[in-house]
Amino acid sequence: MQPLSVSAQTRLLVIAPHPDDETIGCGLLIQQVLAAGGAVRLVLLTDGDNNPWPQRYIERRLHIDTAARRRWGFRRRGEVTRAIAHLGLSPSALHPLGWLDMDVTRHLRDEAPRAIEAVRVVLREFQPNIVSCPALGDSHPDHGAAHVLCSLALTEIHPSPALLAYPVHGETDEVAYPIQIQAAADQQQRKLDALAEHETQMVLGGQRMQRLALSPERYMRADAVAGDLRLPWRPPVVLQRWLRLLVATPAGVQDWRWPEAPLVRDLDGAYRVQWPAGQAMSRPAFVKLHLDWPSPWIFDHWGWHAL
Repeated sequence: MQPLSVSAQTRLLVIAPHPDDETIGCGLLIQQVLAAGGAVRLVLLTDGDNNPWPQRYIERRLHIDTAARRRWGFRRRGEVTRAIAHLGLSPSALHPLGWLDMDVTRHLRDEAPRAIEAVRVVLREFQPNIVSCPALGDSHPDHGAAHVLCSLALTEIHPSPALLAYPVHGETDEVAYPIQIQAAADQQQRKLDALAEHETQMVLGGQRMQRLALSPERYMRADAVAGDLRLPWRPPVVLQRWLRLLVATPAGVQDWRWPEAPLVRDLDGAYRVQWPAGQAMSRPAFVKLHLDWPSPWIFDHWGWHAL
């Protein structure tokens, strides 16, 4: 386990895909930076408006239209504003982008320059020396895409801040995430008080949310992660005609059908990205395997991989 040192010179920028991620992922770190005299800002990518089952339960409705989703997002925006007050942040510390829930990957795929610039605006204005974003391996598609978005946005920021990745969905062991925040009892209680403000999420998932909030707050140095051109996936042949491969680098984002992607197969059966001859791959580079099928299952089956 590695401690994290903060001081009055610490300027922490937290990237949260949805309301509640800031509390679960960074609730203790935010408090400790503020207690040391440092400064904190929060970029909220979405208002968490696509969260239908709690909304159906609370509002006693089956059909959720655009107006209902907008109203739900407005409600969750209010929850995050109240939650961060328990952590010591004022409403002015919140920078909401107002994107649609479950839409971060589309922003990255279809309008990467605009999406990256939206994050860079805050980076340039606030000039953090620590940025905390979701882990690349987080199984929620908005979380993995948020990591890629943040990493690409940092490529033109100098000096480059330390990039800490926090897990919410998926593995949280101390081998993968060796940096751990040691919390005092009052800081842990304020984190729970902040979590309680996310009432829409607590009504059906309260026990799970409390378990996440009470788990050790862990991070990994994401700016030190090296990848591999070999892909970690061997998708079944029956799916390959529908699969797509999304590659994101500072030079741009490309989305290929699997049969048309620049791939070769090694002797052991693994797939490897073969970048076009004469073209250097700019870094950092990330690849995502995905299906463009609508599904009630929100979590990624394959997710992202660092190249």
